[in-house]
Amino acid sequence: MAHPRSRRMRALAVPLGLALTASLGFLPTAATAASADTTPAAAASDSGPLLSYVVNATPGHTMAGRIAKAISKAGGKVVIAHERIGVTVVHSANPQFATVMRAVPGVQSAGATRTAPLKAQGTTDIGKPQKIDLSKSQLTAAGKAAKANGEEPLEPLQWDLPAIKADQAAKVNPGSRKVTVGIIDTGVDDTHPDLKPNFSAKQSANCVGGVADTSKGAWRPWNPDEDYHGTHVAGTIAAARNGVGVAGVAPGVKIAALKVSEPETSLFYAESVVCAFVFAADHGISVTNNSYYVDPWMFNCKDDADQAAIIDAVGRAASYAQRKGVLNIAAAGNSGLDLAAPQLPDASSPNDSTPVERTVNPKTCWDVPTQLPGTVTVAATGVHQLKSYYSNYGLGQIDVAAPGGDSRQVPELPAKNGNILSTMPGGDWAYLAGTSMATPHVAGVAALLKSAHPKSSPQEIQWLLKEQADNPGCPTGDATCTGTKHVNSHFGYGIVDALDAVKK
Repeated sequence: MAHPRSRRMRALAVPLGLALTASLGFLPTAATAASADTTPAAAASDSGPLLSYVVNATPGHTMAGRIAKAISKAGGKVVIAHERIGVTVVHSANPQFATVMRAVPGVQSAGATRTAPLKAQGTTDIGKPQKIDLSKSQLTAAGKAAKANGEEPLEPLQWDLPAIKADQAAKVNPGSRKVTVGIIDTGVDDTHPDLKPNFSAKQSANCVGGVADTSKGAWRPWNPDEDYHGTHVAGTIAAARNGVGVAGVAPGVKIAALKVSEPETSLFYAESVVCAFVFAADHGISVTNNSYYVDPWMFNCKDDADQAAIIDAVGRAASYAQRKGVLNIAAAGNSGLDLAAPQLPDASSPNDSTPVERTVNPKTCWDVPTQLPGTVTVAATGVHQLKSYYSNYGLGQIDVAAPGGDSRQVPELPAKNGNILSTMPGGDWAYLAGTSMATPHVAGVAALLKSAHPKSSPQEIQWLLKEQADNPGCPTGDATCTGTKHVNSHFGYGIVDALDAVKK
């Protein structure tokens, strides 16, 4: 996607600039609850714009019932209650709703998940992906040459696969059908010929608004011309080796779509992401791919009650998924920021109303969900094994790196394009770049590891990702790269290795 853009995912439109970014995470301490047994009455009701809220309390059915009564009394309507993690999604037009709920005994945090009312927002102009610029005859010739080498027709254009030895790994173990990667994103076009063989409809849903809709096709993009991001991510993870188009990093595993993007704006709100993590946990998904940050705040500060509630709610859901055996992998972002710096700029938040310029302290202000505890944070690299110019970085902040594309790092022929080629809605293929494109490479390798080590926990898979990664070390003369040859600010533990994942 191009920048500026209200959608805050982590891809770059080709050949335009930044767009889809990722997140950091932090679980705040519980807010002090009121000692009174009675529920405070609402100071006002139905006198403001209708907003969505999360109310976070002690998990459990009994507490959920008490909270539901307090919500109703405060002028709210329960959308869904995730009792096992104590997160309730609420709609309310009472401007004092969150304040009232924070004083309710048992409530640990409560806040609005957005700054704009619950209504359709206008779209903005964006750049388009770069479609393959080859004639039908050229594609046919390329396909014949690839077939002779045992490759997919467009695989010679995928420099990223040999960069992490995924082409070699596929010959050893393409991945298990018992492993599913859940793509928390804009939806996936499961009718694409490269994706259909590996798509799991039973593990897919539309989570927009916070309640999972599993009706047929609900997981598909709202607008295929605009919401192509999730489909592109899906192809990188598990495009089938079926003689059509491209190949995925783990072409034998299954993929599922967990759509969380709002129609029109494509914003990713907390209640939708909470739904996606919980759904993944409850439906046997092994890995989630998160190439976005939760809107509307690029960084959520725990000294702001609304932002703290977002961190709390999404953190609970991500932690629940991990406890159920899910490894969450997320993109580091495309702003070229040092995430280990003492302070960071944010001029894009809130992105659903009027942004304000602010300087945030990364020790207390976090981007969600990328650095929530247990999440694998991914930086992007180009064909020359250098950090992509746009990729966020930071010593102690990046876990691993993977190919995300970089127009300034150009591969040798026949690839020609330094960005990442993958699937698009409508049976098409195109190039995109971003940490959004790096993350699915890591998700694919994690799926291969889970295939090879089916009894391993999410933490163990993360350890293996790091242990097997290949670190090229800091480039000579690049002052932004700090650390050692084993762990540094550009690559974390290194660039992931798909071949090691299936052989060791």
